Amino acid sequence: MNAPAPISPARVDLRPDGTPCAPDYGDVYHTAAGAFAQARHVFLAGNGLPERWQGRERFVILETGFGLGNNFLATWAAWRADPQRCERLVFISLEKHPLRREDLQRVHRASEEAALAAELIAQWPALTPDLHALDFEAGRVQLLLVFGDALQTLPGLQAEADALYLDGFAPARNAELWSAELFRRLARLVAPGATAATWSAARTVRDGLTSIGFEVEHAPGFGGKRDITVARHAPRFVPPRPAAWRPPHAGPRQALVIGAGLAGAAAAHGLLRQGWQVEVIDRQATPAAETSGNPGGLMHGIFNAPDSLHARWFRTAALRTARLAAPALASGQVAGRLDGFLRLEPRLDDDRARAQLAAVGLPADWIDWQDGTAAAAFSGLPHGGPGGWQFGSGGWLSPADWSRHMLQGATFRGGLAVQRLRRDGGLWQALDAHGRVLAAAPVLVVAAALGSPALLAERARLSLASVRGQTTVLPAGWPGLRVAPEALRPLSGQGYALALPDGRVLTGATTQHDDPDPQVRAADHHHNLQRAQRLGLIEPSLTPHDPGDLEGLTGRVGWRAVTPDRLPLAGPPVDEAALQAAAATGRQRLDALRLRPRLHDEHGGLYLLAGLGSRGLASAALAGEVLASWITGAPCPVATDLRDAIDPARQSPGRPGASGGASSPSTERS
Repeated sequence: MNAPAPISPARVDLRPDGTPCAPDYGDVYHTAAGAFAQARHVFLAGNGLPERWQGRERFVILETGFGLGNNFLATWAAWRADPQRCERLVFISLEKHPLRREDLQRVHRASEEAALAAELIAQWPALTPDLHALDFEAGRVQLLLVFGDALQTLPGLQAEADALYLDGFAPARNAELWSAELFRRLARLVAPGATAATWSAARTVRDGLTSIGFEVEHAPGFGGKRDITVARHAPRFVPPRPAAWRPPHAGPRQALVIGAGLAGAAAAHGLLRQGWQVEVIDRQATPAAETSGNPGGLMHGIFNAPDSLHARWFRTAALRTARLAAPALASGQVAGRLDGFLRLEPRLDDDRARAQLAAVGLPADWIDWQDGTAAAAFSGLPHGGPGGWQFGSGGWLSPADWSRHMLQGATFRGGLAVQRLRRDGGLWQALDAHGRVLAAAPVLVVAAALGSPALLAERARLSLASVRGQTTVLPAGWPGLRVAPEALRPLSGQGYALALPDGRVLTGATTQHDDPDPQVRAADHHHNLQRAQRLGLIEPSLTPHDPGDLEGLTGRVGWRAVTPDRLPLAGPPVDEAALQAAAATGRQRLDALRLRPRLHDEHGGLYLLAGLGSRGLASAALAGEVLASWITGAPCPVATDLRDAIDPARQSPGRPGASGGASSPSTERS
């Protein structure tokens, strides 16, 4: 998939009677008879709701035009009012021209569902391409917004929709949203027994639904309109799925996670949000006791031009983390701040930077360029330094706090060192060095960082590098600082720096491959001080090699688990024995990642979340949700090419003699 096109926000006018309209399409967003009455008549009743979702574990709705969000708000309100509602409602909505936040506020000032609209507006995302997951009702209602052209974004969706809301502007004014090609792309996203409803009764709409296996009927219209269209999916032929495509887990919703750092906590968090019971075990007595125990770490996306897979993954992940972490930050459960981060770029001048930004077309509330003067004013650094990229929702988090927060609701048992895995009947077992069973579950997630390859060695092949990192913490009142800690924003460039709540400043970190030394080293403190000096954080007159400069400094050593392409691993590993057997016969296609045999099936399976590297705070939560979608069959919260980019199968060759890996890693920047 090519980099998505920049998002062009909608223009919204109000007619004299207050009805919102789109001047670019010459059409209204809803009839003058009322948006919510129209939504209830056409889309809810037309799809047999709320009755069809009652008693279900999960119900998925796919809408082809979000518009003002009235259909979502009406559906959410109906779900709230229904005592027999499904456990979890997922509402996926496509929108080529989303509204700006201020326009959304304007059109909902007199909303029939003002309280729900206010919650939607409070979470309204930056207008960046790809998917945005918004959670309501403690995660039981999820809105997956897909910004971009529907024909381009539909192939990237992984979901099975139980109901279709076909709600674009009229076919005469917006033909591409009712084209035969769009219906073909919708076809693979339709669940067995799905229904569809639309305001339009045009022949092209009826023909489009019929072409993908729907039985179409007219139903009474609304607001002066004679007919609407309703339909039920009843195809004459359903092609079989390839053997390698396994259905989601169908047994007890129970999982065991090995590892209680960021990766394990994120895996647990993703499954807990799907209503699963999760047990987490770790060799340490408490969660986040190893590398994830650092007092602070940066959380931000990256930017490059063109908009690479790396940039898109970390942007989507950082936006998701910022949204998930906001309540925990506000309540004080997690230490940190996500109100801005600066990436200094001394080798990039203002003109080149702004040209790169214009080429990608991302909004300023996500990323903006600051010249040297503005960068200094924002970061708290002295004037005279370079410019840099300002990430509006970036900042820092306490990894330990964030890990503990994500583990809420899971059962944790510490002091359990897992040496190997075994499948016995329908359960995956974690065994100690003496072969005793420590824990078991039908679904097992290995999230043991650098210990993951050894646990999977008999079954799957992983490539993870060990990269030692040492941080340096400057005590409160340290005399060499040029910036008051309370004025310092989180920043990076040559190293990084962030101010901790107690007045200390954390800097770092070293990068040493295959270095097992656990001791905090004076030489590494000197290295970190030199880099902090180049950031402008430390007085130029300071001589970092003076032993006296280390007085009062503390530090911590940890090891990053890094993949060759610097992207995480989340999903079911490839079954290496089955892969080699299939490759030897030559009768099975193995070139596509999704065709490679995996260590999972509908009765359970073995999964992996590892390789978070130095950007774990940005990646972990979303990687955990992608993993949960693999396991549960829930709609995937990222586009298919991003899911493939973090799929462990990319490390396994598709044919004997081939090298593993997906595409070559893009250049990481910012």
